Amino acid sequence: MLRPCPWGKVKWHDGRMITIGQLARYVGVSAKTVRVYHDKGLFPEPDRDASGYRRYGAADAVALIRIRALTEAGVPLARVRELRAASGEEFGRALREIDDDLTARIDALRATRARLRGLAEGRTGPLPDEVVAYLDELPGRGFTARWVELQRDLWTLVFVTDPDQAVVPFRDQRDSVSDPALIPLFLAYDRAYALDPGDPRIDRLAHRIAEATRRRYGPGEPPGPGAAPAIPALVQRAVNDASPAWRRLDALVRARIAG
Repeated sequence: MLRPCPWGKVKWHDGRMITIGQLARYVGVSAKTVRVYHDKGLFPEPDRDASGYRRYGAADAVALIRIRALTEAGVPLARVRELRAASGEEFGRALREIDDDLTARIDALRATRARLRGLAEGRTGPLPDEVVAYLDELPGRGFTARWVELQRDLWTLVFVTDPDQAVVPFRDQRDSVSDPALIPLFLAYDRAYALDPGDPRIDRLAHRIAEATRRRYGPGEPPGPGAAPAIPALVQRAVNDASPAWRRLDALVRARIAG
């Protein structure tokens, strides 16, 4: 003979038949959690029977299952309280809204994880893929790790402060580094880092860079990194501060171009 209740014979008390401990075990929470839900107004507390015990029925179990599912999904308790008495249609609509919110949170967490991985790999800012690809190619072209990290920091500064204007000077530099006639100058600039500022090689390199700049840009100026007036100066200051030789090289190149 089929039994309508899988729990076998139970004692009914005004339509309610199980204790708080039994309810908690059936639903998969602790009795303490049930009491917390009572205290916070999420789960109505039933009247006690003649023996002083709270008794719960099937409707209570269903309500508690719903509360547990919502709280485990991260739904704020205030929202759970609102949905406690929602109709089936209202509850379904609310679940879809919650699902959309969870999807957005998951996307945000994935983006955060990508940024953390970037930090672990030495990428300190939201650089476009083409910039990351360019930086990854530099070691294979003979540039030092010091130069690559400096370039990464400077392009991060430029793209964060003025992402719309940063693309033009970046692509100009990328194309210049790809030019067989110009890459030796960039490599020589990189290696001049450790030279004495008075080394005659710096004067010769400044002359070559000034001549190459005139041939490439004519009387005009190379595209500056960012529209904000302070950014180009800030970038060049960072380069010059890294090496006394680079600082002298910059001064000589500017003087030759101006002359």
